[in-house]
Amino acid sequence: MSYRTRPASPSDAPAITELLNEVDRIEIGRPETDPQDVERDLRNPETDLERDSWLAFDGDRLVAYGLLWDESGSERVDIDHYVLPDHQRAGELLLDGMEARAVEKARDNGASRAVVHLHLNVEPTLDTALIEKRGWSTVRRYHVLRRSLDPAADVAPTPPAGVRIRPCAEEADRIRLHELYQTSFAEHFDFQPRSYAQWLHDIGAERADWSLAWIVSTDDLGDVGFLFARNDRESMGWIRGLGVLATARGRGLGGLLLRHAFAAFADRGRDTVGLGVDTANSTGAPQLYGRNGMTVHYAVDTWEAVLAG
Repeated sequence: MSYRTRPASPSDAPAITELLNEVDRIEIGRPETDPQDVERDLRNPETDLERDSWLAFDGDRLVAYGLLWDESGSERVDIDHYVLPDHQRAGELLLDGMEARAVEKARDNGASRAVVHLHLNVEPTLDTALIEKRGWSTVRRYHVLRRSLDPAADVAPTPPAGVRIRPCAEEADRIRLHELYQTSFAEHFDFQPRSYAQWLHDIGAERADWSLAWIVSTDDLGDVGFLFARNDRESMGWIRGLGVLATARGRGLGGLLLRHAFAAFADRGRDTVGLGVDTANSTGAPQLYGRNGMTVHYAVDTWEAVLAG
């Protein structure tokens, strides 16, 4: 079978969204890709669409999509790759281009190799034998968790004495949340430092609902934790990030923020909330989420390839 390939453009967002939702239906049973997320990816200022994106067509039908970006400025490069099950050759064609481009990006950064990461559902539409023979292997597993909400039961908790939760109503609070995020996640697997401006793009700040972002502080330590969420996903409310500084862990502040977010989503009429977590997270996050009623929706593996420059 012969495939036609070309780079993506912002005008391709609807077709890409349709493809990703077709993949979602196969992998997790329902569509969960929102068009605004695809549009944001295609507007990434760190991605040159002409060189860092790939589409493959069978006739007029889009059957595979790839995107590459570099947040490290060094050897680490990330890719997204989606392919329909009956079009594995199209997926291979995209991988050829993506691997070559990853090496080029790393070389331009002064690195001697490219360390490339790709997130795939544990039962993906891509035939993983194809990437295993290329030298790819799994290095981490993440769980997407979800929880049902009940407006009668999920009410805002009362913080204990000496603890306060405040919304990020002002720019200064948003800057502070970013600082807390960078510090609390600095030692997490695959963390890449991001400037405030970069982070604003990452979260699609132009659409952000800052009433779903909070900072927790204590009388003795000051600002020590944060949670920020989004309510624009069709499938469920979504917690983007939750973190507590190491000096304040073990006080129940993460659970307090989590229950505060549950109440906010329930108050907005949401019936489900979700988030993603590294199953090997050393801070106890998976256990925290389990104690608060969150269960596994599906699992995602991080695949890694080390490519010589």
